[in-house]
Amino acid sequence: MTEPFRKTSESAVPAKDRLMVALDCPGDEALDMARSLSGHVRWLKVGMTLFYERGPDVVKRLSGEGFDVFLDLKLHDIPHQVQGAASRVAALGAKMLTVHAAGGAEMLKAALAGSREGAEQVGVSPPAVIAVTVLTSLSEADLSAVGLTSPAAVLVERLATLARDAGLAGVVCSPHEAAVVRGALGGSALVVTPGVRPAGFDSQDQSRVATPASAIRAGASHIVVGRPITGARTPVDVVHRIISEMEGES
Repeated sequence: MTEPFRKTSESAVPAKDRLMVALDCPGDEALDMARSLSGHVRWLKVGMTLFYERGPDVVKRLSGEGFDVFLDLKLHDIPHQVQGAASRVAALGAKMLTVHAAGGAEMLKAALAGSREGAEQVGVSPPAVIAVTVLTSLSEADLSAVGLTSPAAVLVERLATLARDAGLAGVVCSPHEAAVVRGALGGSALVVTPGVRPAGFDSQDQSRVATPASAIRAGASHIVVGRPITGARTPVDVVHRIISEMEGES
């Protein structure tokens, strides 16, 4: 089975396959939203809120409806716990999984091992394991307040290199650091960027944001967009607006 996240060039991937819609809304609303987007997007992001409300079955359900599921649980614990969690998640059929790069090299390697074990047990391809670097909600002042005095771009590059050396498929970073990460990790790595807002949309609780076009231009392989789509009166129209903007940069 071909791994869906490996590619030789960004331009070879259709723009609609580079957009991930974050279902950051209540369970029934999220499932209705998914149905309305069927055929328009490939990737849906399931975060902690939806996963904790609906449990593992939500991943199986969305996968069964033909979507690739990006399971954004940001695993961060001792290596043994993360390996077990990654194994169970991989067995659900998620195509992409996040862990926190700050968990360290051994934890990252454990996540990768667990994902492969779990996938092998049920006969599916293992998910792409990618590392969250610095949350897009954090400003430089926020980082300083928790004792991280290096600029966000420096921290992101350091954590991205750690993830690469641990064998992960890529990282999550803000669009502001996408170019630095792309340069550090090379052309085949996944560079997934949340904090993307189409022109005219409020940045809400995100600090380091960018438009779809600028994120793609900076080197993002995928962009994550949630509330501008899920909160829209006509979500499909916003999806196609974003895809058109991305196509202009591909």
